[in-house]
Amino acid sequence: MPGSLRPESALAAAALLVMIVAAGTANSFAAQACKPTPPDVEGPFYIPEAPLRDSTGSGLVIRGRLLGAPGCKPLPGGRIEWWQADRQGRYDDAHRGSQNVGANGAYRFSTDFPGVYPGRPPHIHVKAFAPGHLPLTTQLYLRGGETEADVDIVLVPVR
Repeated sequence: MPGSLRPESALAAAALLVMIVAAGTANSFAAQACKPTPPDVEGPFYIPEAPLRDSTGSGLVIRGRLLGAPGCKPLPGGRIEWWQADRQGRYDDAHRGSQNVGANGAYRFSTDFPGVYPGRPPHIHVKAFAPGHLPLTTQLYLRGGETEADVDIVLVPVR
């Protein structure tokens, strides 16, 4: 029949179509996985230049990577700061810290589970900085009972 594909040609065309769709889907998933972290309220308790440390308490480990959009590449030379309420719901200097991220963008710190104060769920404030990227302030909201949390932070490049 003129204009019709031979079975082997039809099979090759179908395989090519599947590969194109799969590649598009994979790229779509990668793009979704690298969305910039949404900003959140800094609040009245931020004090710049928190002391360098790996711990502001015990019982809760926060770890992740500092990454850059759009490709989710690690941001060596970056820094994160965190601050939170103590177990009684009061902000204090003992629960403020900062650290420089590793070559792979990794960070890890331990802290106390943040106390609740009226009108707010348990949370930890985080501010992230990296050369060539806009600084970001966000918050990590906790449900309660966690002992660990994995949180990648994705920054937007300066344009």
